[in-house]
Amino acid sequence: MRKITSTLLAGVFAVTAFTGLAMAQDNPMVGGAAMYANKNIVENAMNSKDHTTLVAAVKAAGLVETLSGPGPFTVFAPTNEAFAALPAGAVDTLLKPENKEKLTKVLTCHVVAADAMSAAIGKMIKDDGGTHPVKTVGGCMLQAKMAGDKITLTDETGATATVTIADVKQSNGVIHVIDKVLMPKA
Repeated sequence: MRKITSTLLAGVFAVTAFTGLAMAQDNPMVGGAAMYANKNIVENAMNSKDHTTLVAAVKAAGLVETLSGPGPFTVFAPTNEAFAALPAGAVDTLLKPENKEKLTKVLTCHVVAADAMSAAIGKMIKDDGGTHPVKTVGGCMLQAKMAGDKITLTDETGATATVTIADVKQSNGVIHVIDKVLMPKA
């Protein structure tokens, strides 16, 4: 009986480990952390060492509850390096309580109220003759294009971000990691 129980427990652990591995392989690693399709956008972003600035900004803007909600959301998630490339002091200024409205505007210009995987975005770009307008929940209008096999997004200031990691599935949508912070027009 003891051998059967041990064998059964070993089998359960093996299946559990395999399921965890399969889940991690379904989604890319982001910031050194496995992203799980059964976790929401905020839960996964909090585990990425490449998105600590984004998470701090989401908290400062009071958007944690929203982005933890049912969605669906597509989030174009700038890395810490993208935030660091902003002019000196810009991030610190945005994170001040008196700038919460502006910070919220910047962050919501990275969010679309849909679950848009890269293949769907690519098809929309193709169907629209090479440029697809993307309206964000913050009211910004982004221009999605293809640069080879990568999606690019041009913001209202003319700056262009490239999707570096696409299709990170979430329980409430999808994250596409980008290399620049998208800004609304002034």
